[in-house]
Formats: sequence, C-alpha cells, structure tokens
Amino acid sequence: MDRVTKWVPSLGWLRDYKKSDLPGDITAGVTVAVMLIPQGMAYAMLAGLKPIHGLYASVVPLALYALLGTSRQLAVGPVAMVSLLVASGVGTLVSSGGAFQPSDYLALSVMLAGMVGVIQLVMGLVRLGFLVNFLSHPVISGFTSAAALIIGLSQLKHLLGVNLKRSSHIHNILGQAFQRLHELHYLTFGIALVAVILLMLFKRWKPSFPGALLVVMLGTLVVWMFGLQGQGVKIVKSVPAGFPTPTLPVVSWTAIKALWPTAITISLVGFMESISVAKAFASRNRYKVDANQELVALGVANVAGAFFQAYPVTGGFSRTAINAQAGAKTGLSSLISAALIALTLMFLTPLFYFLPKAILGAIVIVAVFGLIDLKTPIHLWKVKKADALLLLFTFLVTLSLGIEEGIVLGVVVSLGVFIYRSTNPHTAELGRLPGTQLFRNVENFSEATREEGIAILRIDASFYFANIPFFRDQFARLCAEREGELKALIVDASSINDIDSSAEEALREIAEELQEMGIQFRIAGAKGPLRKLFEHSGFRELVGADSFSLTVHDAVSQVRATTKGSSSSANDHTNTPSVETPSYSAIPEMEVL
Repeated sequence: MDRVTKWVPSLGWLRDYKKSDLPGDITAGVTVAVMLIPQGMAYAMLAGLKPIHGLYASVVPLALYALLGTSRQLAVGPVAMVSLLVASGVGTLVSSGGAFQPSDYLALSVMLAGMVGVIQLVMGLVRLGFLVNFLSHPVISGFTSAAALIIGLSQLKHLLGVNLKRSSHIHNILGQAFQRLHELHYLTFGIALVAVILLMLFKRWKPSFPGALLVVMLGTLVVWMFGLQGQGVKIVKSVPAGFPTPTLPVVSWTAIKALWPTAITISLVGFMESISVAKAFASRNRYKVDANQELVALGVANVAGAFFQAYPVTGGFSRTAINAQAGAKTGLSSLISAALIALTLMFLTPLFYFLPKAILGAIVIVAVFGLIDLKTPIHLWKVKKADALLLLFTFLVTLSLGIEEGIVLGVVVSLGVFIYRSTNPHTAELGRLPGTQLFRNVENFSEATREEGIAILRIDASFYFANIPFFRDQFARLCAEREGELKALIVDASSINDIDSSAEEALREIAEELQEMGIQFRIAGAKGPLRKLFEHSGFRELVGADSFSLTVHDAVSQVRATTKGSSSSANDHTNTPSVETPSYSAIPEMEVL
C-alpha cells in the first residue's frame, strides 16, 4: 500500500481523512474557484488565447494534480509567467511568416502543453528534480522582475483600448504605446483604472476576499447596463458553453522542433515556481513534498490538459496562499475547485459575454506587479555584489532580448560564474593565534603568525580536474615566497569534501616535487572518504602514513619533532605544553569523520 501511496499520494490523505478537515477544504475550494475563474480567463488572454481556454486549463490539470501531487495546498492552473512564455514562444512562430499561420495558434499552444507534460513526466520518473537547482536565486529574481514588467506592459493594449502588436520586448511595447497614445480610448482606460485601484485595495486590505470576481461582476454589469460595448469598450463576447470533448492533440514534428526550447524553458521555470511554493507551504504545515513526484504530477496534469484544449499550467503562489489561508488541509480543496469551475463551464459561461477585456488586463497587471522584487537586489548588493550583478544582467537581458533569451543567458552566465568560482576557490595561508593551538587566515587575523619554516595552506573547496592549475599556482607561490627556509608544507584539508582521480594524480606529483626539494608534505584534518581514497590509490603509502594528522597543530608538532631544535622551537612559538601528536595511522578504520 505504501508503494501505491508513493505514486498516488491522495490515497494516503483519503485513507486518513478527518471530518474536522472538511469545512476548511470546502471553504478553500470555493474561494480558489471564484478566484481562479477570472484569473484563468485573464491569463489565457495574456497567453494569446481565448479566455475560455484558461477555464479548460483549470479543471482536469487541477484535479489530476490533487490526486498525484504531494503538496496539500498547491493550487495548479494558469499562471502569468507561463502564459507569457506561451505567448512569446508560440507568438514568434505564427508571426514569423514561416510554416505556421495565426490559425495554428491554439493547436501549437495545446501541443506545447503536451510537450511540457512529457518533459516533466520523464524528468520525474528518472529523478531529475535536482536540475531546477541550476536556476540560481539571482537569475530567477532578475528574470521574474523583468518578466513581470513585460507581462504588465503587454496589457497596455487592453487598458488603453489601443491595438498594439504583440511583442516580448519592453522597448517595442513602450514605443508603440507612446506613438499611439493619441488614440487612447478614455472610457476603456477609465474602467481599467478603477479596476486596478479596487484590486489593489482588496489585495492590500483583504487579500482573502475574491476581489477579482467582484470586479469582474461590477465591470460586466456596468457594460451591460449602459451598453458601453457600443461605445468602443471591447468585451469578451460569446464564451463556449460546456466541457470540451477529449481530443487527441495535433502532433507535428516541425512544430516540435520549433517549440522544444520554449517547452524546456516552461518545464523548468514552471516547476521551479511550483516546487518553491509547495515547499514553503509544506514547511508551514509540517510535512514534506517529493520534488520528483511533483514533476510526475505536473507532467500528468499537462499531458492530460492537452487532451482538453488546455495550455501549460503550474502551481501559482497567490492562489496557493489563498488556498492555505482559507483553510485547505488536503487535496480535496483542489478537487472542489475543479468541480466548481467545471459547473461554471457547463452553465455559467453566458454571464461573461459583457465582460470588458480591460478588467482582465487589470487583473493580470495587479497580479504580476507583485512579482517585481526590489528587496533582493538591494540585499545582494550588500552581501554579494557578484550575485547582484548576475541579477542585474539577467534582468536587463530579459528586458532587451526577450523572455526565453533572458532565462537561458541567465542560466549560462550563472553556470559560468559557478565554474569560475570552483576553478578559483578560496584558499588561506594559516598562522597560529598566540598562546593557542588554533590556526587562522593570516590576512583576516593580524595577530596570527606564520610558523618558522612551515607553510600552511587551507583549501576551501573540492579538489578536481578544473582547479588543479589554480592549486598548483598556490603551492608554487608559497614555495617561492619562502624559498630557502621552507622545511614543510601542510595542507589543511578539513574543508575538502572530494578529490577526483585527476586531482589525486596532481597531488601525487606535487608531493614528489616537494620531496625532491627536501620539503616535507603533510595533510591535516582529512575526512574519512578522502583518507580511504588516498589509501586505495597508494598516495598514503607514497607520502607515508605519518604524514596525515588530525589537526594542523598536530602536523606542526610532528614537523618540529623531525627537525633540529624541535622542542625549543615549538615551545617558544606556541607557549603551550607539549602534547602527544597522534597520526591517522593509529586511528581505527571505522573512524570516518
């Protein structure tokens, strides 16, 4: 049963369901449904689709995730970021004048959902959830803030009542808006402005209240009562009633080749958004989520959604927060939300006929402008300027080149920075603190003094093929700086977690070179896995078992004991009593620290 529960987590909470959880799940389910209906329609319009497809994407995917996901509060459905990525990827194909026409837009969007689902499902099955870690926090923050600006400004055409060409470049959007500002439709702009103000007030003072639904209702009533559609206010018009019949998505190899970069981007960005939200609320409610099972659940949700004319979905922060705040305890709340949206599709779609598009644009703008992160860049600038610059780079690239280019280049530069840091890691020459057995970085501790005739190097990174030249330079520098008086070189290996075969070979060559120069080579504080590696490779035999010490102090004492005047030198230098200095050769094999 536990194995089945692992793949279908809902069996676990259904089996142990408590009656006391039912009121909260019902309340949360109803609340999320009334929030998701206008949001789903608005995000579908942002994606370049008819509003009805936002509702299609809010039924089957939401229900399937509730059954297969490990988060009990995550509300899956259309989100702004994914919607913009769909608009950017699919919109570029149909407007490029190539093999695809504007009439192919829906089919491409639906197929994209299937592609995203397959990618996420495969990633989950082969346990590749860790790949999302390559999306570093500075990259995500810069990308999200830039995308939020692009998303918000893409709604200017609905807020101003002016026809603007689709673009994912902020300078193009602003340029068009400025050039056509004289065509401003004041009535449409007035409706949008009032909607934005009301939504912001609700968001600030009563976030759990379904303000979007109220604004939709008020806007629809005003347009219907005063016949504003006849005065130039654009409305949603006819919304198909009924639940879509399951249909096999159109599959085109040409389209797959063209869409795969967008599909991969949505798969990773969507999962990143979903898993970060899921983990946050799981921590608050004291349970754990399985990243790989989350990929499986999202993958199945997207694949199934493609059969019901849905576009890609993922977990959203705002809806999940409302879901949790309203009292959701299990996935039943999401099942209730899906059922209510299905009922809306069956019976209530005629009520949306007079809904002004300006209202949907206002909903998108208010939702996404909350994603603009001003605190993180300020914090990073104080803590780590390199990360702040990476954030700024991703932000500017996304704004200037586009959504997909921004995230891809951000990841590439992030990996480049990581590789640079790992190939040029932090090292420190150590000196003894007066009157102690402690050794610290001589650059940070002015009172730390270098040992006479002994150089001590601490390596604060794993030692692998890419940083071998860097460490060779460090060893050479120490030898050159103290040429003629250096008797021993000690490596503090307490911060080294791993050494690969290339680095082991390089360390062997360094040890041999030092021995030829008459300089002792010793390693202090090596952890169990490293010591085992050195033993199996023959390195321990090469340098001698006594060359490994528990601490730097022990290594220094052993050097003193093997050189002339060891006793007086050691005692004069440390002002500490002589102690026995055990080597690793005396430690039982079971010791692995």
